[in-house]
Amino acid sequence: MSEAAVASITHHSPAQAAGPAKFIWYDLMTTDTNSAAAFYHEVIGWEATDSHLPGHSYTYLSAGPTMIGGLMELPAPGMPPGWMGYIGVDDVDGYTTRAAEAGGKVHVPPRDIPEVGRFSMVADPQGAMFYIFKGLGTPPEDAPPAATGRICWHELTAPDVEADFAFYAGLFGWAKDGAHDMGAMGVYQMFSTGGVPVGGMVNAHPGAPVPQWLYYFSVDAVDAAARRVAEAGGKVLHGPAQVPGGFIAVCADPQGAMFGLASMQG
Repeated sequence: MSEAAVASITHHSPAQAAGPAKFIWYDLMTTDTNSAAAFYHEVIGWEATDSHLPGHSYTYLSAGPTMIGGLMELPAPGMPPGWMGYIGVDDVDGYTTRAAEAGGKVHVPPRDIPEVGRFSMVADPQGAMFYIFKGLGTPPEDAPPAATGRICWHELTAPDVEADFAFYAGLFGWAKDGAHDMGAMGVYQMFSTGGVPVGGMVNAHPGAPVPQWLYYFSVDAVDAAARRVAEAGGKVLHGPAQVPGGFIAVCADPQGAMFGLASMQG
């Protein structure tokens, strides 16, 4: 977590959670920011803009006028490239304490960035990482999650979905929102924040890289976007495939960071 990352969230995300806590910002930490910016522009259409924050290298990613997240170099050698989500709350210290009491692990304890906000970095009891954040900014207007270029779905893969769901429900107020029986793969449990379905949780199959959060980006058509992934040097790891409500694909960018694609049509 960098001061630049937190500063960007402050300008473009809610100051506090209203009702159940929800994801409000996303960072890609990678080994080659220029290559990553070009890749996601080609595949998703995001524009990359230098933050111009003094003393920091941080790039904003946006879908039209809407800020999506940020792009930064990996903060430590040996870390794998990947996406990280921020969950907005009204009390970072309280949520962090409760996360630890519920079996989570605090990797970065609550700390302030002057005139910016407060954050911590936490892992759930099975190891999936996320940030807890409260900024000093004013809430932006929400765009429809299915709007092209937005993060539209949040998927947790873990060894024990029921245990992990209990952790997030108790901590953030998330609610179950229907489930799909996938046969040998188990049950896909959807969840909502404030009555809005925003993600799902699924038990890991043998050999899956778990536990982890996977973030899906909304595109006009998954088939075309998946072709762009391959043409731009990324990999399509699964799909395109039809699922209830639309089509998805799971991909990796040229540096190895995983992400999903989703659309209403193939």
